[in-house]
Amino acid sequence: MKVTSVKLLPELMSFLEGLAEPHILFDRQYRVLAANAAYRQQFSPGRSVIGRTCYEVSHHFPVPCDQAGESCPLARSRESGQRERVLHLHHTPKGEEYVNIELTPLLDADGEQAFFVEKMAPLPVAKGQPEAQSLIGRAPAFQRMLALVARVAPSQASVLLLGESGTGKEMVARAVHASSPRAAKSLVAVDCSSLPENLFESELFGHERGAFTGAATARAGLVEAASGGTLFLDEVGDIPLIMQVKLLRLLESGTYRRVGSTELRHADIRVVSATHRDLDRMVAEGRFREDLYYRLSTFPIHLPALRERLDDIALLASALLERVAPTRRLTLTPAALQLLQAQDYPGNVRELRNLLERASLLCDGQALDAGHVREALQSGRKPLPRASEPPGPAAIAKPDSLEILEKAALQQVIDTHQGSRAELATKLGISERSLYRRLKSLGKP
Repeated sequence: MKVTSVKLLPELMSFLEGLAEPHILFDRQYRVLAANAAYRQQFSPGRSVIGRTCYEVSHHFPVPCDQAGESCPLARSRESGQRERVLHLHHTPKGEEYVNIELTPLLDADGEQAFFVEKMAPLPVAKGQPEAQSLIGRAPAFQRMLALVARVAPSQASVLLLGESGTGKEMVARAVHASSPRAAKSLVAVDCSSLPENLFESELFGHERGAFTGAATARAGLVEAASGGTLFLDEVGDIPLIMQVKLLRLLESGTYRRVGSTELRHADIRVVSATHRDLDRMVAEGRFREDLYYRLSTFPIHLPALRERLDDIALLASALLERVAPTRRLTLTPAALQLLQAQDYPGNVRELRNLLERASLLCDGQALDAGHVREALQSGRKPLPRASEPPGPAAIAKPDSLEILEKAALQQVIDTHQGSRAELATKLGISERSLYRRLKSLGKP
């Protein structure tokens, strides 16, 4: 859109005033020229922002965002010559909140950027301050993750959440759902690691009466329960190979059949999946279908480990203490916080919560100090022996290696299979070459 002169500003202001979303108009010097009613109500009730700079209003910065370590949409727009989107942490009457910014440059008669219109949409599922039921953080790694969530949420793309156990994958899945057009419908979570193979298909797709022993009535599955909403497949790396084929068919065609039925049903769902496993390695080893991997990972998002965002521990600890001791209003002393920030947290946020709950039970007052944290650490999980130390007898006797368990499962399938190797490969959902490598690792000719 071209602007011929400043005389058009009243018309622009009138246009912005009629928009339902918060908008501001500012010039090349970052000065706010207009703010519509939605902006005034949400971001500056009772106080005018006209004539002030956008970075002072939104961030309380004395300099533009890009000079204060933030990504400035105006600077990016000047460089690209087009519309830009960023996620910012803004000061609001409710405190600091994450806001999606969409900036559009307006050109003058000479084709130069003269003004900028900024649309703002708060991201209600994330906060830059302690809040018990939100994603919380300010660290760069957290903000990069959140920016991806904000970008993909309004779409229908399948999202794959990758990260270590305890990083909050289900909360991020809920954030994707809550920020999507499907937010008014259900998010249905499926714990793939807890479903036995013989019940997986029935739980996911439902079954008809008499489909198997014990099926006294027809029952809708989790896919049907998620209709119009989001299906969250947690620990998708644990889905049996045989079921991976049927899940792939659902994702490719959007259709499925209940167990015991020939009727083809349509699934109106958006799929978000998560895993702590290395799916690339599983694909290479023939333990996860490559075609399913690509269907699930249209938009992968890596969730940072807690050790990548240690600066967020103060915010997280305040919010977690509200959850584990909601009636006590516990606080952390500086020494306690310093000790918390010195830990590695292999269990990530889940481990931090566990530690804080234990420390709160050891504290009789209102402030957790370093002594409480230290005692909680000493009474918690002990570190594993170093690799140079010989394992104890129990460790030798117990087949807790994932590789051993997988080989045992494959051996069981081989022992019960009566057909050809080609049929066995089809049953497992892998190629004959992958099957040959697996058989060779078992010492099979």
